Amino acid sequence: MTTQIQNLQQMPWNQPSLGEEEIAEVVDTLRSGWLTHGPKATRFESAVRDELGVQDAFAVSSCTAALHLALLAAGIGAGDEVITPSLTFCAAANVLRQVGARPVFVDVEPVTYNLCPEQSEAAITAETKAIVVMHYGGHPCDLVAFRDLADRYGLVLIEDAAHALLARRDGLRAGSVGDLATFSFYANKVITTGEGGMLVGRRSLIERARLLGRHGIDAPVWQRRRSADYEVTVPGLKYVMSDLAAAVGLRQWSKLAAFTARRAEIATAYTRALSGLPGLATPRVLPGVEHGWFLYSVFIDSEHAPLTRDQMADRLHTEHLIATSQHFRPVHTLQAYAGSADRPMPVTETAAAHQLSLPCYPAMTDQQVERVVTAVHELWGRRN
Repeated sequence: MTTQIQNLQQMPWNQPSLGEEEIAEVVDTLRSGWLTHGPKATRFESAVRDELGVQDAFAVSSCTAALHLALLAAGIGAGDEVITPSLTFCAAANVLRQVGARPVFVDVEPVTYNLCPEQSEAAITAETKAIVVMHYGGHPCDLVAFRDLADRYGLVLIEDAAHALLARRDGLRAGSVGDLATFSFYANKVITTGEGGMLVGRRSLIERARLLGRHGIDAPVWQRRRSADYEVTVPGLKYVMSDLAAAVGLRQWSKLAAFTARRAEIATAYTRALSGLPGLATPRVLPGVEHGWFLYSVFIDSEHAPLTRDQMADRLHTEHLIATSQHFRPVHTLQAYAGSADRPMPVTETAAAHQLSLPCYPAMTDQQVERVVTAVHELWGRRN
């Protein structure tokens, strides 16, 4: 190991930005004596609801929980078909299987890596009940096209907006157009509660989800005169967010605009510095889009680049101590979903084989951004 590497510290692919404000809010929650879903979770729900301009919001234990509740609230069940991308995390497909529905995987568009509206329409059958779109990396999908598609065919539109807090397309906020939308506050997301998520959308559907997400109990504990003054009206699940998590979320939410702006600065710096390297394509942003920049993913064309995507990831890690990530292994290629693809997905499979996500998070310093840029240039034989 060279002296240069010995003097470097490992740079993570992602790192949450937590400060004294979050610590103070958690301490306040601990001192309040109310730890589970209560006043701070309710405040967090109100903040998200008002910012997005949606009818209602429900703070839950994870984005996966939000997706599960979305399907249950919308009445998606056994035998139903739901159109969804394969170029995503496995959560949406997993909860579809859990409710007995069949995920129908459709290819994505080559520029945004979002679900293709035209191919989605071609996949609609008499059994299709919903479309779950995902805003890849923070670039919103074509919200107008999918809202029109859902309305014409009488389908439920669910937005998986885990990557897209504050993102917009054509003036529409990600998460505000679907009948339901889900957000993630996992440790590596745009803001974090450690584990956590939010389900937003039509009030009637959120009310149903809220009932299902608290064991089917018709009255939360803080609304009862006596602890036993409740009824279980439907078999439910325990999916609520705790006030401890919501305490972190409230402070993170107040920093969201600053976090997003910093991500955009880093993305701009990367694009300026890396554009023009042979065989490396930087992400494109369509007109009318305000990108959330959860991901900054470059595309490596090994026919023109000096190395493959995997070689680039390995050498950044071993020679420069810089972590990267891949988004994603297509769901239809995973063991649990083998044989589930009904149609070719060349864009999905090409993206999965060539995309590499570089570090892009608010806590990165300008020096760290330059360190990534310099490392990439050195791998290309530049800046020697």
